[in-house]
Amino acid sequence: MKEGTLKADFLLLMTAMIWGFAFVAQRVGMDYVGPFTFNAIRFALGSLSLLPLIWLLQKRQTATTATKIQKKPVLIGGILTGGALFAGASLQQAGMVYTTAGKAGFITGLYVVIVPLLGLFWKQRPSLGTWIGAIMAVAGLYFLSITREFTISLGDFLVFLSAFFWSGHVLLIGWLAPQTDVLKLASVQFAVCSLLSFITALTIETITITSIWQGIIPILYGGFCSVGIAYTLQIIAQRNAHPAHSAIIMSLEGLFAAIGGWLVLGEILSLRGLFGCALMFAGMMFSQLSGLFSQQKSRP
Repeated sequence: MKEGTLKADFLLLMTAMIWGFAFVAQRVGMDYVGPFTFNAIRFALGSLSLLPLIWLLQKRQTATTATKIQKKPVLIGGILTGGALFAGASLQQAGMVYTTAGKAGFITGLYVVIVPLLGLFWKQRPSLGTWIGAIMAVAGLYFLSITREFTISLGDFLVFLSAFFWSGHVLLIGWLAPQTDVLKLASVQFAVCSLLSFITALTIETITITSIWQGIIPILYGGFCSVGIAYTLQIIAQRNAHPAHSAIIMSLEGLFAAIGGWLVLGEILSLRGLFGCALMFAGMMFSQLSGLFSQQKSRP
């Protein structure tokens, strides 16, 4: 393995770890503020944290590359992706009031399998490996979240719904990324998500300076570390990382969420839950690895 690729994979592993432990921060933050207040502040911090990097990269651009044509796609794209981000983050954050960080991490990771399946709406045929991975992931979700009485907790259900919006968000980013500046798009979408969350929080939650200050550590982690630092590491790493490697390594966020929940919050999964997590993780890996192998076979 090349040194550059090894470094990129290490940075992606750090990204997955930061994102995984962010589920712990999100869970702890709910002890002090409401889910919409938490998201409003953390995404505002995330948007602001990207501004120095945008400014630095802007200085390095030439006059010919910094075109005015990009402004409109950034604004429109930011509104579209920010809306999807708001829906996904709101459902996830609300669900985490009723479920554990570890379970939320694994259930959210289902977007890895859902994204290629949504390609059916664009007449894209998923590979056999994708279908097998999806079946394994759904079976894992059954063991993790569905009880023997065929019921599912409200928290797990809300996080499961959020996975579909995360999938839509991934597809929107994939469509918009070639047309615009991804960092500016990220900053705008975070700002849009923050604004929508703040409006909702003012409507249904009680916001106090005291509660925000009490939860400042998880809020700062969710804003600066999970959004600012991790996103920057991802951008740097994906210059040299293989796309399939990136997807596989970043899928580890569910595993880190479970580890963080155990270490920090004392969360313990039952044997049934652990088996479900293992099946979901295997399904995600199988889906990604089968895609990698099929790409290699298709090369001349």
